[in-house]
Formats: sequence, structure tokens, C-alpha cells
Amino acid sequence: MTEEMYSVEQIADRLGLHVRTVRGYIRSGRLRAVRIGKQYRIAARDLDALTGQVPAPAIVRGQAEVSSIVQVDGVDRAAADRLGTLVLTSANTGHDQANPLRVQTVYDEERHRMKVIILGDPAATAELLHLLDAVLNADNGLLDREVHDA
Repeated sequence: MTEEMYSVEQIADRLGLHVRTVRGYIRSGRLRAVRIGKQYRIAARDLDALTGQVPAPAIVRGQAEVSSIVQVDGVDRAAADRLGTLVLTSANTGHDQANPLRVQTVYDEERHRMKVIILGDPAATAELLHLLDAVLNADNGLLDREVHDA
């Protein structure tokens, strides 16, 4: 999809302005332009922005974001660190880099509680939640669920 580009002269003709006036708009930042060689090119959307014309909003289909909070009780600091590393590694690999998962982990030392906050694409979030479910319900030693009070 190529956007239509205009020269300074074309913009001046369209707006009934002098070429120097258009160049002054570009230099002052009032009109956004790209310099190609010794000439400026102005995108149609930037001309619309200058003239106050608002293009019709694009319809974006299929974009949704999910937010999830997973609370894990009865976990010690070492297990929370291991789980956090696993979750963050999974979130940062194998997913669409244009729409990355955003993950934050919080550990409450007093309550022996960990929270995992996940924001992102529904499918990628579901995949990460399935991983969390598998790890939390498995007897693989990754999470030593015994909490020792100091």
C-alpha cells in the first residue's frame, strides 16, 4: 500500500500559496515532509493534517487485548523467581513481535503470594495461561509449594 506523495510545488498549487510559504511551513514544523535528495515530499495525510481535514477513520478488525491477573498463593521467594523467569521467557519468545505480550510479576513476601499480570493478544495470553496452569498443577518440582516461615 503506497501513500500518495506531493511535491512542494504541487502543495503550493493546491492551496494557492507561494512555494516559499510551503517551504516555510516545512521548516517551522507546521507541515511534515520527507526530504528526498534536494526536494521535499509531503504525504497526503500530512497535507490533510495541515488543512484540518480528518480522513475517515480506518476500521480495524480483529484487534483485541486481554488483561489477566493470576494469583499464586503459598509460594516462597525462590519458587516465585523461577515461575517469573519462566513466564517472562515464554512471553518474550515465539510471539508476534508487533503485538508483544506485556507481563509483570509481583511477589508479596509477607503473604507468600505472587501475582502475574498479563496484557496482550487473546490467543497469546491463553497460551501463556495454559503454560501457567500446567506448571502450577504439575508435580515437577519447579514450584516448591511448601512455605517455611522465618
